Amino acid sequence: QVRLVESGGGLVQSGGSLTLSCETSGPATSFLVIAWFRQTPGKESEGVSCIRNAGGQTYYIDDVKGRFTMYRNVGGTTFFLQMGSLKPEDTSIYYCASADVGSHYKFRAVWMGSGNLSKDMFNAWGRGIQVTVSS
Repeated sequence: QVRLVESGGGLVQSGGSLTLSCETSGPATSFLVIAWFRQTPGKESEGVSCIRNAGGQTYYIDDVKGRFTMYRNVGGTTFFLQMGSLKPEDTSIYYCASADVGSHYKFRAVWMGSGNLSKDMFNAWGRGIQVTVSS
């Protein structure tokens, strides 16, 4: 059974930092790519960042480049989103998602820098965690 559990959310002031964690469990083949999405009421879900578990290649949307860093632990079981220079607009529920090895072809454009993340690329999701940035 694939499980993803987010932690590390909370309230932070504008300009501050926060690091989210996504702890995974289940078959290793389930975690080819791990991503962070965010969902704000009234807005579409947004794929913020992802990492390829083998190799560590990362992707970020333009809005968070230079502010957010995604990385993993040595065992490739826990994934982190280090968020800095936070803005009130970053306030959202952040979800961790995983794509299994069968989905590898969906990410070719992403790794080449010409694609974006979409929810249908991922097979499993965490419950989400709230991040609130006060002005």
